[in-house]
Amino acid sequence: MKRSQVNEIIGEASCLFAMRGIALPPFAEWSPAEWIKRGRAALQIVKSRLGWDVAEWQAGKFETDGLALFTLRNTRREGTSGYAEKLMVIRCGQSTPLHTHRTKVEDIINRGGGKLVIALGPLPQGASKIDLPVNGMERTLPSGGVVSLAPGESITLLPGVFHTFHAEQEDVIGGEISTYNDDARDNEFLEDISRFPTIEEDEDPRRLLVSDYDAYLGWI
Repeated sequence: MKRSQVNEIIGEASCLFAMRGIALPPFAEWSPAEWIKRGRAALQIVKSRLGWDVAEWQAGKFETDGLALFTLRNTRREGTSGYAEKLMVIRCGQSTPLHTHRTKVEDIINRGGGKLVIALGPLPQGASKIDLPVNGMERTLPSGGVVSLAPGESITLLPGVFHTFHAEQEDVIGGEISTYNDDARDNEFLEDISRFPTIEEDEDPRRLLVSDYDAYLGWI
């Protein structure tokens, strides 16, 4: 993925959030120079991996196999499971690969737009069905079951439950509220897929990705 495309994706996501009345924290607008200027005062943001994230599960196919995200909070305290919150821009035509999380429990929420369609994959221990909360009410779903979420609706997904999601009718602002999020270690895909894309630096970054922090911020 080229840096110019990353810059464009983040710009479009910022505009969509603004159009939907979703305000992001101040660091969403920081340039690389501003991050460096802030120095160690921003260390907790960096350590928690808050900020912009772009996924592309097949190189060169962001329009079908990609996702733009922003992590708002990600806190872990000793003796607790922690908590995290993300926003996602799910474009019509985009879908995530089948994946699960080894420890993370997550609520996937339709924050606005079209339908957010969740499809289940293989269930833990080869189970044929599972009980999951949909809009706070238990629903029995089979392996391969599909749930279509209208704006305001949600589903709770448990560790070991493989799933994929995509938008229908129009683009969706998705939300994720979960236990502590560790994208570097907690994701499991059915296929050999990298969580973070390799970036070709064809222009300067306008906004840093969470995967950029180590390389660009020498004060870590």
